[in-house]
Amino acid sequence: MSNSNFKKRRGPRILISRLSAIGDAILTLPVACALRAEFPDAYLGWVVERKAAPMVRGHRALDAVIQLDRKWFVSPSGIQNARSLLRPHQFDISIDCQGNTKSALAGWVSGAHQRIGFAGKHGGELSRLLNNVRVAPAFRHVTDRSLELLSPLGLHSPSVRWDLPVSDASVIWASRWRRTIAARQLAVINPGGTWKSKLWEADRFAHTARYLQQKYGYRSAVVWGTNEEREMADKIVANSEGAAVLAPHTDLHHLAALISHANLFISGDTGPLHIAVAVGTPTIGLYGATRPGDSGPYGQVAIQKAYERGSRRHRRNADNSAMRAITVADVCVAIDEVHAKQMLLQAA
Repeated sequence: MSNSNFKKRRGPRILISRLSAIGDAILTLPVACALRAEFPDAYLGWVVERKAAPMVRGHRALDAVIQLDRKWFVSPSGIQNARSLLRPHQFDISIDCQGNTKSALAGWVSGAHQRIGFAGKHGGELSRLLNNVRVAPAFRHVTDRSLELLSPLGLHSPSVRWDLPVSDASVIWASRWRRTIAARQLAVINPGGTWKSKLWEADRFAHTARYLQQKYGYRSAVVWGTNEEREMADKIVANSEGAAVLAPHTDLHHLAALISHANLFISGDTGPLHIAVAVGTPTIGLYGATRPGDSGPYGQVAIQKAYERGSRRHRRNADNSAMRAITVADVCVAIDEVHAKQMLLQAA
């Protein structure tokens, strides 16, 4: 907590609750931007779990980021610890952008009297009991739905801004690394995903990299995080006939800075996809086990040819047959469209 901001802020004291999933945390950043624009003297906090914290901590709209452990809500001691971390901020209002028990519980234990959350299907589990102001969203996309939660505070259709916090050191590093790639155009390919059902084939990414080089002169950098992703990235590079290189291992800040230096980003539905949107890189998202209408690259291109229907558990554990319905030709058509749009923007 910043002691100076805690004392000087005279506006409402508002807590944003979006705890888990890196991509969903990024998709919720416009809520912080909209609140700061509307209430410049508000005290704004965000409660988040450890994994997604780097994408929230340091955001210019926020006065405080309260980090909780992943399973804080499953024991009385964890809930008591959360209470001890949240209560000193003296929040008046909480905004539950996640819509489940733990995100609503964070608002409740914070002591906020006005607890805003979702009505209907997006108000899941016990959230509708713990939140006392409920909004029935009209929009599907996570970002638009989250912004609708601001309507009880008088904010209607605020503009969408991200202001993703990226460290200066990572920006300097990425600029230096970019100069090691001789090609004028750089594409970043992200083959990883948290679910196997979200993965596209390595050979298809390699074909895509070759197309980018042969038609537009791109060099592609393949990013990775886990050992499994590194193996997949190595296969893409090996089969790209020199069109792709392996990117260095990065943390989230260095990854964001690297992507910001690219001219194109291609990925399945995972956190780096939403990082790309937030840093303003033209993006193509590949979808099979999730719907781009819900969590697509906001304002960017999404491809879906089939959908793995069923419960979240089923879709998480399914194979990637829905993703395999997307062909290399489908992605190449999207690349042509993105490239043509960029040419028009440059000519304007």
